Amino acid sequence: VILLNSVPLNSVVKPVLLLKIMLKGFAESLQLSAVKLAELHSDLKIQEKDELGWKKLKAEGLDEDGEKEAKLRRNLHVIMAKYGMNGKKDAQIADSNYIKDGSESDVLDDPRLEKLWSKAKTSGKFSEDELDKLWREFKHHKEKIHDYNLLLETVSRTEEIHKNVINPSEENVVKEELLHSKHRELKDKLRSINQGFERLRKVSHQGYDTTSEFEEPRVIDLWDMAKSANFTEKELESFREELKHFEAKVEKHQHYQKQLEISHQKLKHIEGMGDKDHLNRNREKYTMLEEKTKELGYKVKKHLQDLSGRISKGLQHNEL
Repeated sequence: VILLNSVPLNSVVKPVLLLKIMLKGFAESLQLSAVKLAELHSDLKIQEKDELGWKKLKAEGLDEDGEKEAKLRRNLHVIMAKYGMNGKKDAQIADSNYIKDGSESDVLDDPRLEKLWSKAKTSGKFSEDELDKLWREFKHHKEKIHDYNLLLETVSRTEEIHKNVINPSEENVVKEELLHSKHRELKDKLRSINQGFERLRKVSHQGYDTTSEFEEPRVIDLWDMAKSANFTEKELESFREELKHFEAKVEKHQHYQKQLEISHQKLKHIEGMGDKDHLNRNREKYTMLEEKTKELGYKVKKHLQDLSGRISKGLQHNEL
């Protein structure tokens, strides 16, 4: 962690490479499940692709205000926190569904969320599958809050530096524009958090609406925000159709995640039995599932990134 944080911002590609090297050496000590490890690989692949794109922009003399570079660094910090690689023991968001260990409330870090979850869990309005789905929504909401707080911390730090500048220069004007951009991003994230909390409150009290169009938390978020963006009726309908395709992709990814977890448990069981042929066959199946899960994870995250970018542009257009 110290090594990563000491790398200069203008060497932004180096940290993700260092992270990959660290991952190879310390994957076991991170105590990540097979599914979470595949997710980490997908996140790093997205980060690396974005960083390579940034390098091309930089070579063409673009990103003069450093906005994209700063966002890349923030994203890297989010990845480190998400998977417990930032040196904080409590940083990693729970990897299990709520049923497995029953200790879910201690990872929500928000009394309002814990109260809502407790009420929902004991209300009798949800089946086990619905509770698992609701728990995914709560975890997704926590991740959004964490992302918002990280951005807020970055903005506060930048503003403090900006206040202490005695002689305004052209460079500082550029930095001021960058701050305005970050404030817009903060506003978007806060809007999404407020909408998400209202939805959790409604679902927790009333149960799931059987006529609801979407089920996946990220898709519901995107659809709620899309309805607030500056889209024409035709654009909104087109976006709705794309969200249906995206949700199908997410469901396929979740299916492979479950299969990977089952395969991992089976492999651990067979390793203690000493049957080499049986072990090799299961290792092959596990490797195939792992690669497929990583590949689908990357596609889901990339698609989500593209959809979020389009909504963000629509929301910014509203404010102009």
